[in-house]
Amino acid sequence: MTRSGQRIRILVADDHALLRQALRMLLEAQDGLEVVGEATNGRDAVEVAERLMPDVILMDMVMPGLNGIEATRQILKRAPGCRVLILTAYLEDERLLQALRAGAAGYVVKNSDMEELLLAIQSVFRGNTYFSTSVSDEISVNEVMMQAKQTEGRAGYDLLTPREREVLQLIAEGLSNQAIADELVISVKTVEAHRAHIMTKLHAKNRTDLIRYAIKRGLVGLDSDDAGETDSDRRAV
Repeated sequence: MTRSGQRIRILVADDHALLRQALRMLLEAQDGLEVVGEATNGRDAVEVAERLMPDVILMDMVMPGLNGIEATRQILKRAPGCRVLILTAYLEDERLLQALRAGAAGYVVKNSDMEELLLAIQSVFRGNTYFSTSVSDEISVNEVMMQAKQTEGRAGYDLLTPREREVLQLIAEGLSNQAIADELVISVKTVEAHRAHIMTKLHAKNRTDLIRYAIKRGLVGLDSDDAGETDSDRRAV
């Protein structure tokens, strides 16, 4: 329990079923913690968070359909009382910067021990910001936090609208224009318009450039954070 006797209600968002199940078991074994829901991707996380209003959300960074950064941004617009704790394999200043700009309250790498994760949950629940010890060791957190607060000089990805960011991720995942239209419940012409705007803002010449940009940006992963089977396995049609 917290000092006030209140249980901390937690939502776990990760596309790997084994990790979600393991986290649920470990967290529910702790006094004062309750896992109230799970989400398999960013879009599910937004819907479940808005419906359940958890205190803390453990958010994976790379998920299909809608990544954890964009999900965080959308959740905090719809449910500003939620506190998002990014749980990821990535230890890079650019990823941390993205998380902070989206409004995340903390950033914990997946090789952290359970004691640190519990400390992070308690910390963000109380309204503080928390970074893994390994993050603080490798990254100049203060410098990144200052960058996150800056609004001038932003370009590229920062100029994309929320919908354009969703379209960019789906393009990078290999979905066709029709598949993207079906996924987002919009017309193919609207998808094509979004794609044209994205290419202009990112100075991309073709679809391949967009995919390379998305991979470099971390919208889709090709390493350990995406390894293994997931609950969503979609292909372009």
